[in-house]
Amino acid sequence: MSKEHNSIFAAIDRPTVIIYLLLLIVGWFNIYSASYDYSPGFFLDFEAHRTATMQLIWIGVGLVTALCITLIDSSYYSQLAYIIYGCIILLLIATIFIAPDTKGSHSWLYIGPVAIQPAEFGKFATSLAVAKMLSEEGFKLNNFRSYLRVGLLILLPIGIIVLQQETGSALVYFSFILVLYRRGLPGLIPVLGAAAILLFILVIKYSGIPFLESNDGELGVMISMFIVFLISLGLLIGYRKDIRLALIMLVSYVGIVGLIIAIDRLFVALPLNTLFTATTAIAAVFLVVWGIATRRSSYAWIGLFIVSGIAFCLFANYFFEHILQNYQQMRIKVAFGMEDDPRGVGYNVNQSKIAIGSGGLLGKGFLHGTQTKLKYVPEQATDFIFCTIGEEYGFVGCLTIIVLYAALLMRLITLAERQHQMFAQVYGYCVVGIILFHLIVNIGMVLGLTPVIGIPLPFLSYGGSSMLSFTLLIWIFLRLNANEQSSYSAKG
Repeated sequence: MSKEHNSIFAAIDRPTVIIYLLLLIVGWFNIYSASYDYSPGFFLDFEAHRTATMQLIWIGVGLVTALCITLIDSSYYSQLAYIIYGCIILLLIATIFIAPDTKGSHSWLYIGPVAIQPAEFGKFATSLAVAKMLSEEGFKLNNFRSYLRVGLLILLPIGIIVLQQETGSALVYFSFILVLYRRGLPGLIPVLGAAAILLFILVIKYSGIPFLESNDGELGVMISMFIVFLISLGLLIGYRKDIRLALIMLVSYVGIVGLIIAIDRLFVALPLNTLFTATTAIAAVFLVVWGIATRRSSYAWIGLFIVSGIAFCLFANYFFEHILQNYQQMRIKVAFGMEDDPRGVGYNVNQSKIAIGSGGLLGKGFLHGTQTKLKYVPEQATDFIFCTIGEEYGFVGCLTIIVLYAALLMRLITLAERQHQMFAQVYGYCVVGIILFHLIVNIGMVLGLTPVIGIPLPFLSYGGSSMLSFTLLIWIFLRLNANEQSSYSAKG
């Protein structure tokens, strides 16, 4: 092995490698435990512990992949970023047509006994492409054209994966908002994104619930329209510092709404949904006209925001009812407390919480988790692997895993901040965003805090595609960081 390769291996970040290996080891033992049963001759029966054996093989493949990544010149990752992205996009498109139906989705390709999910590899490919674009000389997130370019780069795989009926994997790509924010995206955008999520929840959760016992108004529409209006007032105060106009609009809005409700209650039933929406739309028209009259475009932009908010709220219910699959609708309803289905869609989460709760403080011990050993928890080796940890190692075990992930994320952020090459820094934040999203959503759905969307826990859940995907993500960044460190050492 050449001196150059020796220096690269020496520059590979050891703390990250140690955490990576620890997660692999912990993951394998928990997969073995999740697939273990009490039948006689289990240790000699390959089919009985096939899941653990296959995961061990995938770990070996992952380690070989990590070695190959380390040996490849780091400059290739930047040079070939768009080519890799294009190839994965073509593979994702082909998957729609050639993949068989697997649990309602067309996202898995079968090569003999091996199943591959291309959507997993789209993560590292998109990360490379985003890093390449954001590191281009002169590229800045400060105009519509730059937003459009990077937006299309991220939205393209999302759209293709949605067509594969794999909505959970598609949602992961929204984690790129973190790196865009780090590279100059206005903080208002993530705030509006959070507001959109809140509006979606309110529209869905309170859809069909009458407002003040009226059959003509839905509580979800009323609340969402009022929140859109309040956000617009916040923008008016925050960007224009126009407190006076904001107060006038607030008093007028509340007065009109109060009058509508009074007429509906005292005299004649009114179409409250339409009138509430129209009142909010009038506020939008006023701001647009005011902006044109005063030649201050910020007023008009706030008005257009209200229009967008109204359109989003009206579309949210249609999206939920006509685009999402029935099982996806039920998962969301169970998560939002709209339905109680402990024997149906809510069964997985209910059994998972029972398993975690039964673990107590210190857990029942390795291979002693009754809920998992008796197969009460479906998908306990994949999406619900965290419940195995909770049952066998208790609160302390769960906390240890979370601390381990936190240490990994903090180390990756530290390395990303050290990078002098913009490509490496942006790519590092892409890795952080993807892992953080998986961590929050997976543990959240196991605890019943988020809808079940079927995404794995990095390095702990069973699956070759997931294992290789996260290995590629982390080790490409480690290789980029190693090149940075070795170059710095050589100059020193």
